[in-house]
Amino acid sequence: MDELRQKGLAKMNEVYGWEMPDIQGDPYFDLTVDHLFGTIWTRPGLSMREKRMMTLTCVTAVGNADLAEIQVNAALHNGELTGAELKEMAVFLTHYLGFPLGSKLDGVVSKVLAKRKKAAEKGESEDKKANVNAALNMHSGSKLDDDQDR
Repeated sequence: MDELRQKGLAKMNEVYGWEMPDIQGDPYFDLTVDHLFGTIWTRPGLSMREKRMMTLTCVTAVGNADLAEIQVNAALHNGELTGAELKEMAVFLTHYLGFPLGSKLDGVVSKVLAKRKKAAEKGESEDKKANVNAALNMHSGSKLDDDQDR
């Protein structure tokens, strides 16, 4: 594995908060890992928190609740934003993007917080396999098999 690929996978793992598998031979996944995470997410100038807030703003603006859920989970997992800050983002964005999109983000935040609370009460962590599959679908159309390691 070359240096750019290692750098990209490491940043992708940091951004999502879990271990992403290295999918070989998928040109879209290659571009995502090598360029988006290896080059763009690793640029200096913005903190991870700032990048996360910008990403959440963008996915909210286009109405992508699935990607918002991945980003909300990762922001909470990485300690970049609290539940209260994420709820406040939804209120703020509602006034710039409109009620339907802002309330969709609020709903995603509420859903994620409820899932995380329920998992914590059971002594479990969030369902990382579902999160990894959602991210893989977004970046390549691939999925983890039930027997494949996370």
